[in-house]
Amino acid sequence: MKTIAVTGGSGKLGQYVVRELVKQQYRVISLDQKQAPGLPCRQIVVDMNDLGQVASAMQGADAIIHLAAIPSPTGFPIPTIFANNVMGGYNILEAASMLGIRRVVMGSSTSAYGFAWALEPFAPHYLPIDEEHPQLSQEGYGLSKTLNELTAAMFHRRNGMQVVSLRFSLIAAPEEYERMKGSIAKHGDFAKILWSYVDIRDAASACIASLHADIDGAVALNITGDDTLSQFDTSELLRECYPEVTDLRVPFDGREPLFSNRLAKETLNWRPEHFWSDALS
Repeated sequence: MKTIAVTGGSGKLGQYVVRELVKQQYRVISLDQKQAPGLPCRQIVVDMNDLGQVASAMQGADAIIHLAAIPSPTGFPIPTIFANNVMGGYNILEAASMLGIRRVVMGSSTSAYGFAWALEPFAPHYLPIDEEHPQLSQEGYGLSKTLNELTAAMFHRRNGMQVVSLRFSLIAAPEEYERMKGSIAKHGDFAKILWSYVDIRDAASACIASLHADIDGAVALNITGDDTLSQFDTSELLRECYPEVTDLRVPFDGREPLFSNRLAKETLNWRPEHFWSDALS
């Protein structure tokens, strides 16, 4: 596996992934609707909603890391976000199928569980949230991530394609932690995302680890940090913001996270190495 196509290579996470792949001696092709100055790889401007463009640009790739999507339900009308994300995901998988590419890594989101953008807020069924927790989205962005995962499963049934969908929580770059300090010092600012985050360097390493993971099928994994995006102990956060959740499946000592990343660690031989507290200490 030598040539990797990265969709969304000009984006926030995409640029980190591209640079790390190049550092590890991969040949990289970036597919995006725009080019990024200084990105150290071949860049092709592609409309992800056009299957022909996608398939043409992906020729010669051994595997795909698909990160091109509207990253949150803000800035665009929800129908636009839904259509863009679902059609783009389908086209990547269809083009990979046509070209005989058998490993695809898909950017998904913990928003698929529904809490982050719920129109009618609700609490988790249990904590910590693992990959078996129901996906209960109330809006188009979270639903688009669920549908992409279902589409990945369909392609595995069709031709045995191996797909790893990475459910990222809030992706934070090192320079962003300083701006987050005020919210980290409050109980409620990150409550709707369950104080969950992953450092962008760890998110990038999870993408690359997924290229070689020993899987059989289409799997989805929580890609989250090993602590919360809060200065308070997790038990205190739960008392303040989610007292109705009584099914607690671990003791929650210290700032233990509320999304379980155990399966990702086991499947990818990966673990988070970066913490907001280190950046602000």
